[in-house]
Amino acid sequence: MKEAKLKYYAGGFDIVTQGNYVLCAVSKKKIDLQDLRYWSVELQEAYSSPIEVAKKISND
Repeated sequence: MKEAKLKYYAGGFDIVTQGNYVLCAVSKKKIDLQDLRYWSVELQEAYSSPIEVAKKISND
């Protein structure tokens, strides 16, 4: 398995560098691309669940 590099948009993402997963910006858990549902367009980072999104927001 290889980490992918993505460009995030409001309705989806483009794969910049091919891979199978991305890392959650908060928990550092691997997220398979087919399971990726949460990300920040502004920060260009992925999150494994709404819990990590809330943690990120509360820390900023």
